[in-house]
Amino acid sequence: MSSFKNLADLKSLSQQLKQQEESRQRAEAERLEREKKAREEANIFRSSVGKVEALKTVVKHHPAPARLEPLPFQHIADEQAALQESLSDEFDADSLLETDENLSYTRSGVGQDVVRKLRKGHWVIQAQLDLHGLRRDEARDSLGEFLRKCMRNGTRCVRIIHGKGLGSVNKEPVLKQKVRNWLIQKDEVLAFSQATAADGGSGALIVLLKS
Repeated sequence: MSSFKNLADLKSLSQQLKQQEESRQRAEAERLEREKKAREEANIFRSSVGKVEALKTVVKHHPAPARLEPLPFQHIADEQAALQESLSDEFDADSLLETDENLSYTRSGVGQDVVRKLRKGHWVIQAQLDLHGLRRDEARDSLGEFLRKCMRNGTRCVRIIHGKGLGSVNKEPVLKQKVRNWLIQKDEVLAFSQATAADGGSGALIVLLKS
């Protein structure tokens, strides 16, 4: 009975050893197959790429920096000096108002001395009308009503503010020329002149009405 058991154990051991050897051979065969495929793929890549050569080193060109032209400092200084001389503190704006017909108006038969007195404040400004923000039709109606009221009250000297156009789309005084045209058409208007800087400058007119 003991010898039969030993024989069975030997047979079982032999089978185990045989299975292990078969597993080792299969693993070895798989490894060899993988290596074969890797070599074949490497050969395919080299065949498709062809002969490989090292890239040639390209010598880069570094252009010399452009030379800047010397600044004409003396010329610039001369121009600045000429500009400062042209901006004299002795300039008299009243002389421009007297020679530019676009800045003043007198009705036929009214002397130019009236405009000069108007600008110099000979008549005190008694009332004013501000047309800022009004549309053309609204401004025209407001001006007409204002002048009628002034005539009823015996007002002689008034200021009409039409604005400088800084808030308009094109930065142009929309009402400036229209107000002048309207005033010329009014019989009660004897003269008008662009206001001095203290009274509104190019954004207003000083108007003299009939007594």
